[in-house]
Amino acid sequence: MKVILTQDVKKQGKKGDVVEVSDGYGRNMLIKKKLGVEATPKALNDLKLKQKNEAKVAEENLDKAKEFAKTVESWKVEVKIKTGEGGKTFGSISSKEIAEVVKKQYGETIDKKKIVLDEPIKSLGTYEAKLKLHPKVTATMNIHVSEK
Repeated sequence: MKVILTQDVKKQGKKGDVVEVSDGYGRNMLIKKKLGVEATPKALNDLKLKQKNEAKVAEENLDKAKEFAKTVESWKVEVKIKTGEGGKTFGSISSKEIAEVVKKQYGETIDKKKIVLDEPIKSLGTYEAKLKLHPKVTATMNIHVSEK
Protein backbone atom coordinates (compact mmCIF):
# COMPACT_ATOMS: atom_id res chain seq x y z
CA MET A 1 0.00 0.00 0.00
CA LYS A 2 1.32 3.48 -0.86
CA VAL A 3 0.80 6.24 1.69
CA ILE A 4 1.55 9.99 1.54
CA LEU A 5 2.88 11.09 4.93
CA THR A 6 1.22 14.17 6.42
CA GLN A 7 3.73 14.30 9.31
CA ASP A 8 7.26 13.05 9.92
CA VAL A 9 7.14 9.36 10.91
CA LYS A 10 10.17 7.74 12.50
CA LYS A 11 11.78 5.08 10.29
CA GLN A 12 9.28 5.78 7.47
CA GLY A 13 9.98 9.24 6.11
CA LYS A 14 9.34 12.95 6.27
CA LYS A 15 6.18 14.95 5.66
CA GLY A 16 5.19 14.81 1.98
CA ASP A 17 7.06 11.57 1.21
CA VAL A 18 5.28 8.75 -0.59
CA VAL A 19 6.15 5.48 1.17
CA GLU A 20 5.31 1.82 0.53
CA VAL A 21 4.02 0.12 3.71
CA SER A 22 2.07 -3.02 4.53
CA ASP A 23 -1.72 -2.74 4.24
CA GLY A 24 -2.33 -3.25 7.97
CA TYR A 25 0.28 -0.70 9.08
CA GLY A 26 -0.99 1.82 6.55
CA ARG A 27 -4.68 1.51 7.45
CA ASN A 28 -4.46 0.85 11.19
CA MET A 29 -1.54 3.09 12.12
CA LEU A 30 -0.75 5.81 9.61
CA ILE A 31 -4.20 6.63 8.22
CA LYS A 32 -6.11 6.03 11.47
CA LYS A 33 -3.79 8.32 13.47
CA LYS A 34 -3.80 10.90 10.63
CA LEU A 35 -0.07 10.50 10.02
CA GLY A 36 -0.73 9.84 6.35
CA VAL A 37 -3.32 9.52 3.60
CA GLU A 38 -3.76 6.82 0.98
CA ALA A 39 -1.81 7.62 -2.18
CA THR A 40 -4.70 7.84 -4.64
CA PRO A 41 -4.13 9.54 -8.02
CA LYS A 42 -6.00 12.62 -6.77
CA ALA A 43 -3.92 12.79 -3.56
CA LEU A 44 -0.68 12.39 -5.55
CA ASN A 45 -1.73 15.20 -7.90
CA ASP A 46 -2.59 17.46 -4.95
CA LEU A 47 0.82 16.70 -3.42
CA LYS A 48 2.58 17.58 -6.68
CA LEU A 49 0.69 20.89 -6.96
CA LYS A 50 1.42 21.74 -3.33
CA GLN A 51 5.15 21.06 -3.81
CA LYS A 52 5.24 23.27 -6.94
CA ASN A 53 3.51 26.07 -5.03
CA GLU A 54 5.94 25.78 -2.09
CA ALA A 55 8.91 25.89 -4.48
CA LYS A 56 7.50 29.01 -6.16
CA VAL A 57 6.98 30.74 -2.78
CA ALA A 58 10.52 29.82 -1.68
CA GLU A 59 11.93 31.28 -4.92
CA GLU A 60 9.95 34.52 -4.42
CA ASN A 61 11.25 34.82 -0.84
CA LEU A 62 14.82 34.35 -2.06
CA ASP A 63 14.36 37.05 -4.72
CA LYS A 64 12.89 39.47 -2.14
CA ALA A 65 15.81 38.79 0.21
CA LYS A 66 18.33 39.50 -2.58
CA GLU A 67 16.63 42.81 -3.44
CA PHE A 68 16.48 43.84 0.21
CA ALA A 69 20.18 42.94 0.59
CA LYS A 70 21.06 45.47 -2.14
CA THR A 71 19.03 48.10 -0.29
CA VAL A 72 20.69 47.31 3.06
CA GLU A 73 24.19 47.55 1.60
CA SER A 74 23.52 51.16 0.53
CA TRP A 75 22.51 52.19 4.06
CA LYS A 76 24.71 54.25 6.41
CA VAL A 77 23.34 53.58 9.87
CA GLU A 78 24.22 56.43 12.25
CA VAL A 79 24.40 55.34 15.91
CA LYS A 80 25.16 57.76 18.73
CA ILE A 81 26.74 56.62 21.98
CA LYS A 82 27.49 58.44 25.23
CA THR A 83 31.18 59.18 25.74
CA GLY A 84 33.26 60.48 28.60
CA GLU A 85 36.63 62.19 28.84
CA GLY A 86 39.14 61.28 26.15
CA GLY A 87 36.46 59.79 23.89
CA LYS A 88 35.93 56.70 26.06
CA THR A 89 32.51 55.13 25.58
CA PHE A 90 30.12 53.94 28.24
CA GLY A 91 29.11 50.37 27.42
CA SER A 92 28.75 48.96 23.94
CA ILE A 93 26.26 48.97 21.08
CA SER A 94 24.13 45.85 20.81
CA SER A 95 22.22 44.41 17.87
CA LYS A 96 19.00 45.51 19.59
CA GLU A 97 20.11 49.15 19.51
CA ILE A 98 21.13 48.83 15.85
CA ALA A 99 17.68 47.40 14.99
CA GLU A 100 15.99 50.34 16.76
CA VAL A 101 18.14 52.90 14.91
CA VAL A 102 17.40 51.21 11.55
CA LYS A 103 13.67 51.42 12.32
CA LYS A 104 13.97 55.15 13.12
CA GLN A 105 16.22 56.05 10.17
CA TYR A 106 14.83 53.86 7.40
CA GLY A 107 11.45 52.66 8.68
CA GLU A 108 12.39 48.99 8.22
CA THR A 109 11.84 46.45 10.98
CA ILE A 110 14.78 44.07 11.34
CA ASP A 111 14.90 41.24 13.85
CA LYS A 112 17.82 41.78 16.25
CA LYS A 113 18.66 38.06 16.02
CA LYS A 114 19.46 38.47 12.33
CA ILE A 115 22.15 41.10 12.98
CA VAL A 116 25.57 39.50 13.46
CA LEU A 117 28.42 41.54 14.93
CA ASP A 118 31.95 40.11 14.62
CA GLU A 119 32.92 41.84 17.85
CA PRO A 120 31.12 44.15 20.29
CA ILE A 121 31.13 47.82 19.23
CA LYS A 122 32.83 49.65 22.09
CA SER A 123 34.42 52.67 20.42
CA LEU A 124 33.70 55.43 17.93
CA GLY A 125 34.22 54.80 14.22
CA THR A 126 32.79 52.86 11.30
CA TYR A 127 31.92 49.18 11.56
CA GLU A 128 30.35 46.48 9.44
CA ALA A 129 27.60 44.14 10.62
CA LYS A 130 26.23 41.17 8.75
CA LEU A 131 22.50 40.81 8.33
CA LYS A 132 21.15 37.30 7.70
CA LEU A 133 18.09 37.83 5.52
CA HIS A 134 17.70 34.27 4.22
CA PRO A 135 19.68 31.04 4.63
CA LYS A 136 21.31 31.80 1.25
CA VAL A 137 21.47 35.63 1.49
CA THR A 138 23.62 37.72 3.82
CA ALA A 139 23.99 41.50 3.52
CA THR A 140 26.67 43.77 4.97
CA MET A 141 25.46 46.88 6.77
CA ASN A 142 27.68 49.92 7.46
CA ILE A 143 27.38 51.36 10.96
CA HIS A 144 28.90 54.72 11.88
CA VAL A 145 29.28 55.32 15.62
CA SER A 146 29.55 58.92 16.86
CA GLU A 147 29.21 60.61 20.23
CA LYS A 148 26.02 62.19 21.58
